[in-house]
Amino acid sequence: MEASFRWVLLTAVAPVAWGANYYVTREFLPPDRPLWGAALRALPAGLLLLALRPRRPRGAWWWRSALLGLLNTAGFFVLLYVASQSLATSVAATVMAASPLAMLLIARLLTAVRPARAHLLGALVGLGGVALMLLTRAEPVGLSGLAASAAAMLVSSLGYVLAGRWRDGPDVLATTAWQLVAGGLVLLPLAAGFEGAPAVPTGRELLAFGYAAVVATALAFTAWFAGLRHLPPGTVGLVGLLNPLTGVLLGTAVAGEGLGPLQVAGLLLVLAGVALGRPARGAARAKAPAEPGARAAPGGPVPSRRG
Repeated sequence: MEASFRWVLLTAVAPVAWGANYYVTREFLPPDRPLWGAALRALPAGLLLLALRPRRPRGAWWWRSALLGLLNTAGFFVLLYVASQSLATSVAATVMAASPLAMLLIARLLTAVRPARAHLLGALVGLGGVALMLLTRAEPVGLSGLAASAAAMLVSSLGYVLAGRWRDGPDVLATTAWQLVAGGLVLLPLAAGFEGAPAVPTGRELLAFGYAAVVATALAFTAWFAGLRHLPPGTVGLVGLLNPLTGVLLGTAVAGEGLGPLQVAGLLLVLAGVALGRPARGAARAKAPAEPGARAAPGGPVPSRRG
């Protein structure tokens, strides 16, 4: 139990860093360069991790790195950049709180493993908190930004479920590095072709890109994928509810966005959802990858398979 709780704390670094990144992107990065914004976030982070762990992918991990790079990096980062620029920080972050439920449903479709009741209940409670925070806002919410945020949530949820399923690769630093490098290499020609040469960044833009690449990407994704290797997908998804919580609190405290009594009630529901997904006492045994042919515990990790 204690070891699982430590993995939960490490995993929580990611959603907190991502929640803050909504504000950083909206306030300090250029609004009309989503492809360059995503590329300059992904590629430096991937190269940094690759310098720390210079290992090449082997076997199936060549195409897995490319696929996860498309989902978790290229597609996700671009959509998230658009959402962060189009929506208030609190709204952009709140939509991502549907990710735990999406992860549970996608894991169910891909692996036929039933989610644990506590995880499903926590996801529904958290989603109720999200609805309460969104539907009671006085100001209108842009549909294009909302669509981008929802698409980012779905793309990343699929990528995270696949990353949690494929546990037989090299260490977390190496697999995370190659995902980021693969996604960054896809984004570079697209950015150059559609957005032209990158503009020379100002001093504060350089600091913002530094935060996005080093803290919200290199550090956060390493912590997140480590959690996916050691915790049940349902637990990791519910820890992700700290993402909208951080975004809403920053939007309120720093950006001056309104937060009424109903939004506070929604936040409390989100926290309740995280608490419901805490690891059970048997999590330390359940999190270990199963032997070939063994059945995974309900809501627990999925045995890795070749290919």
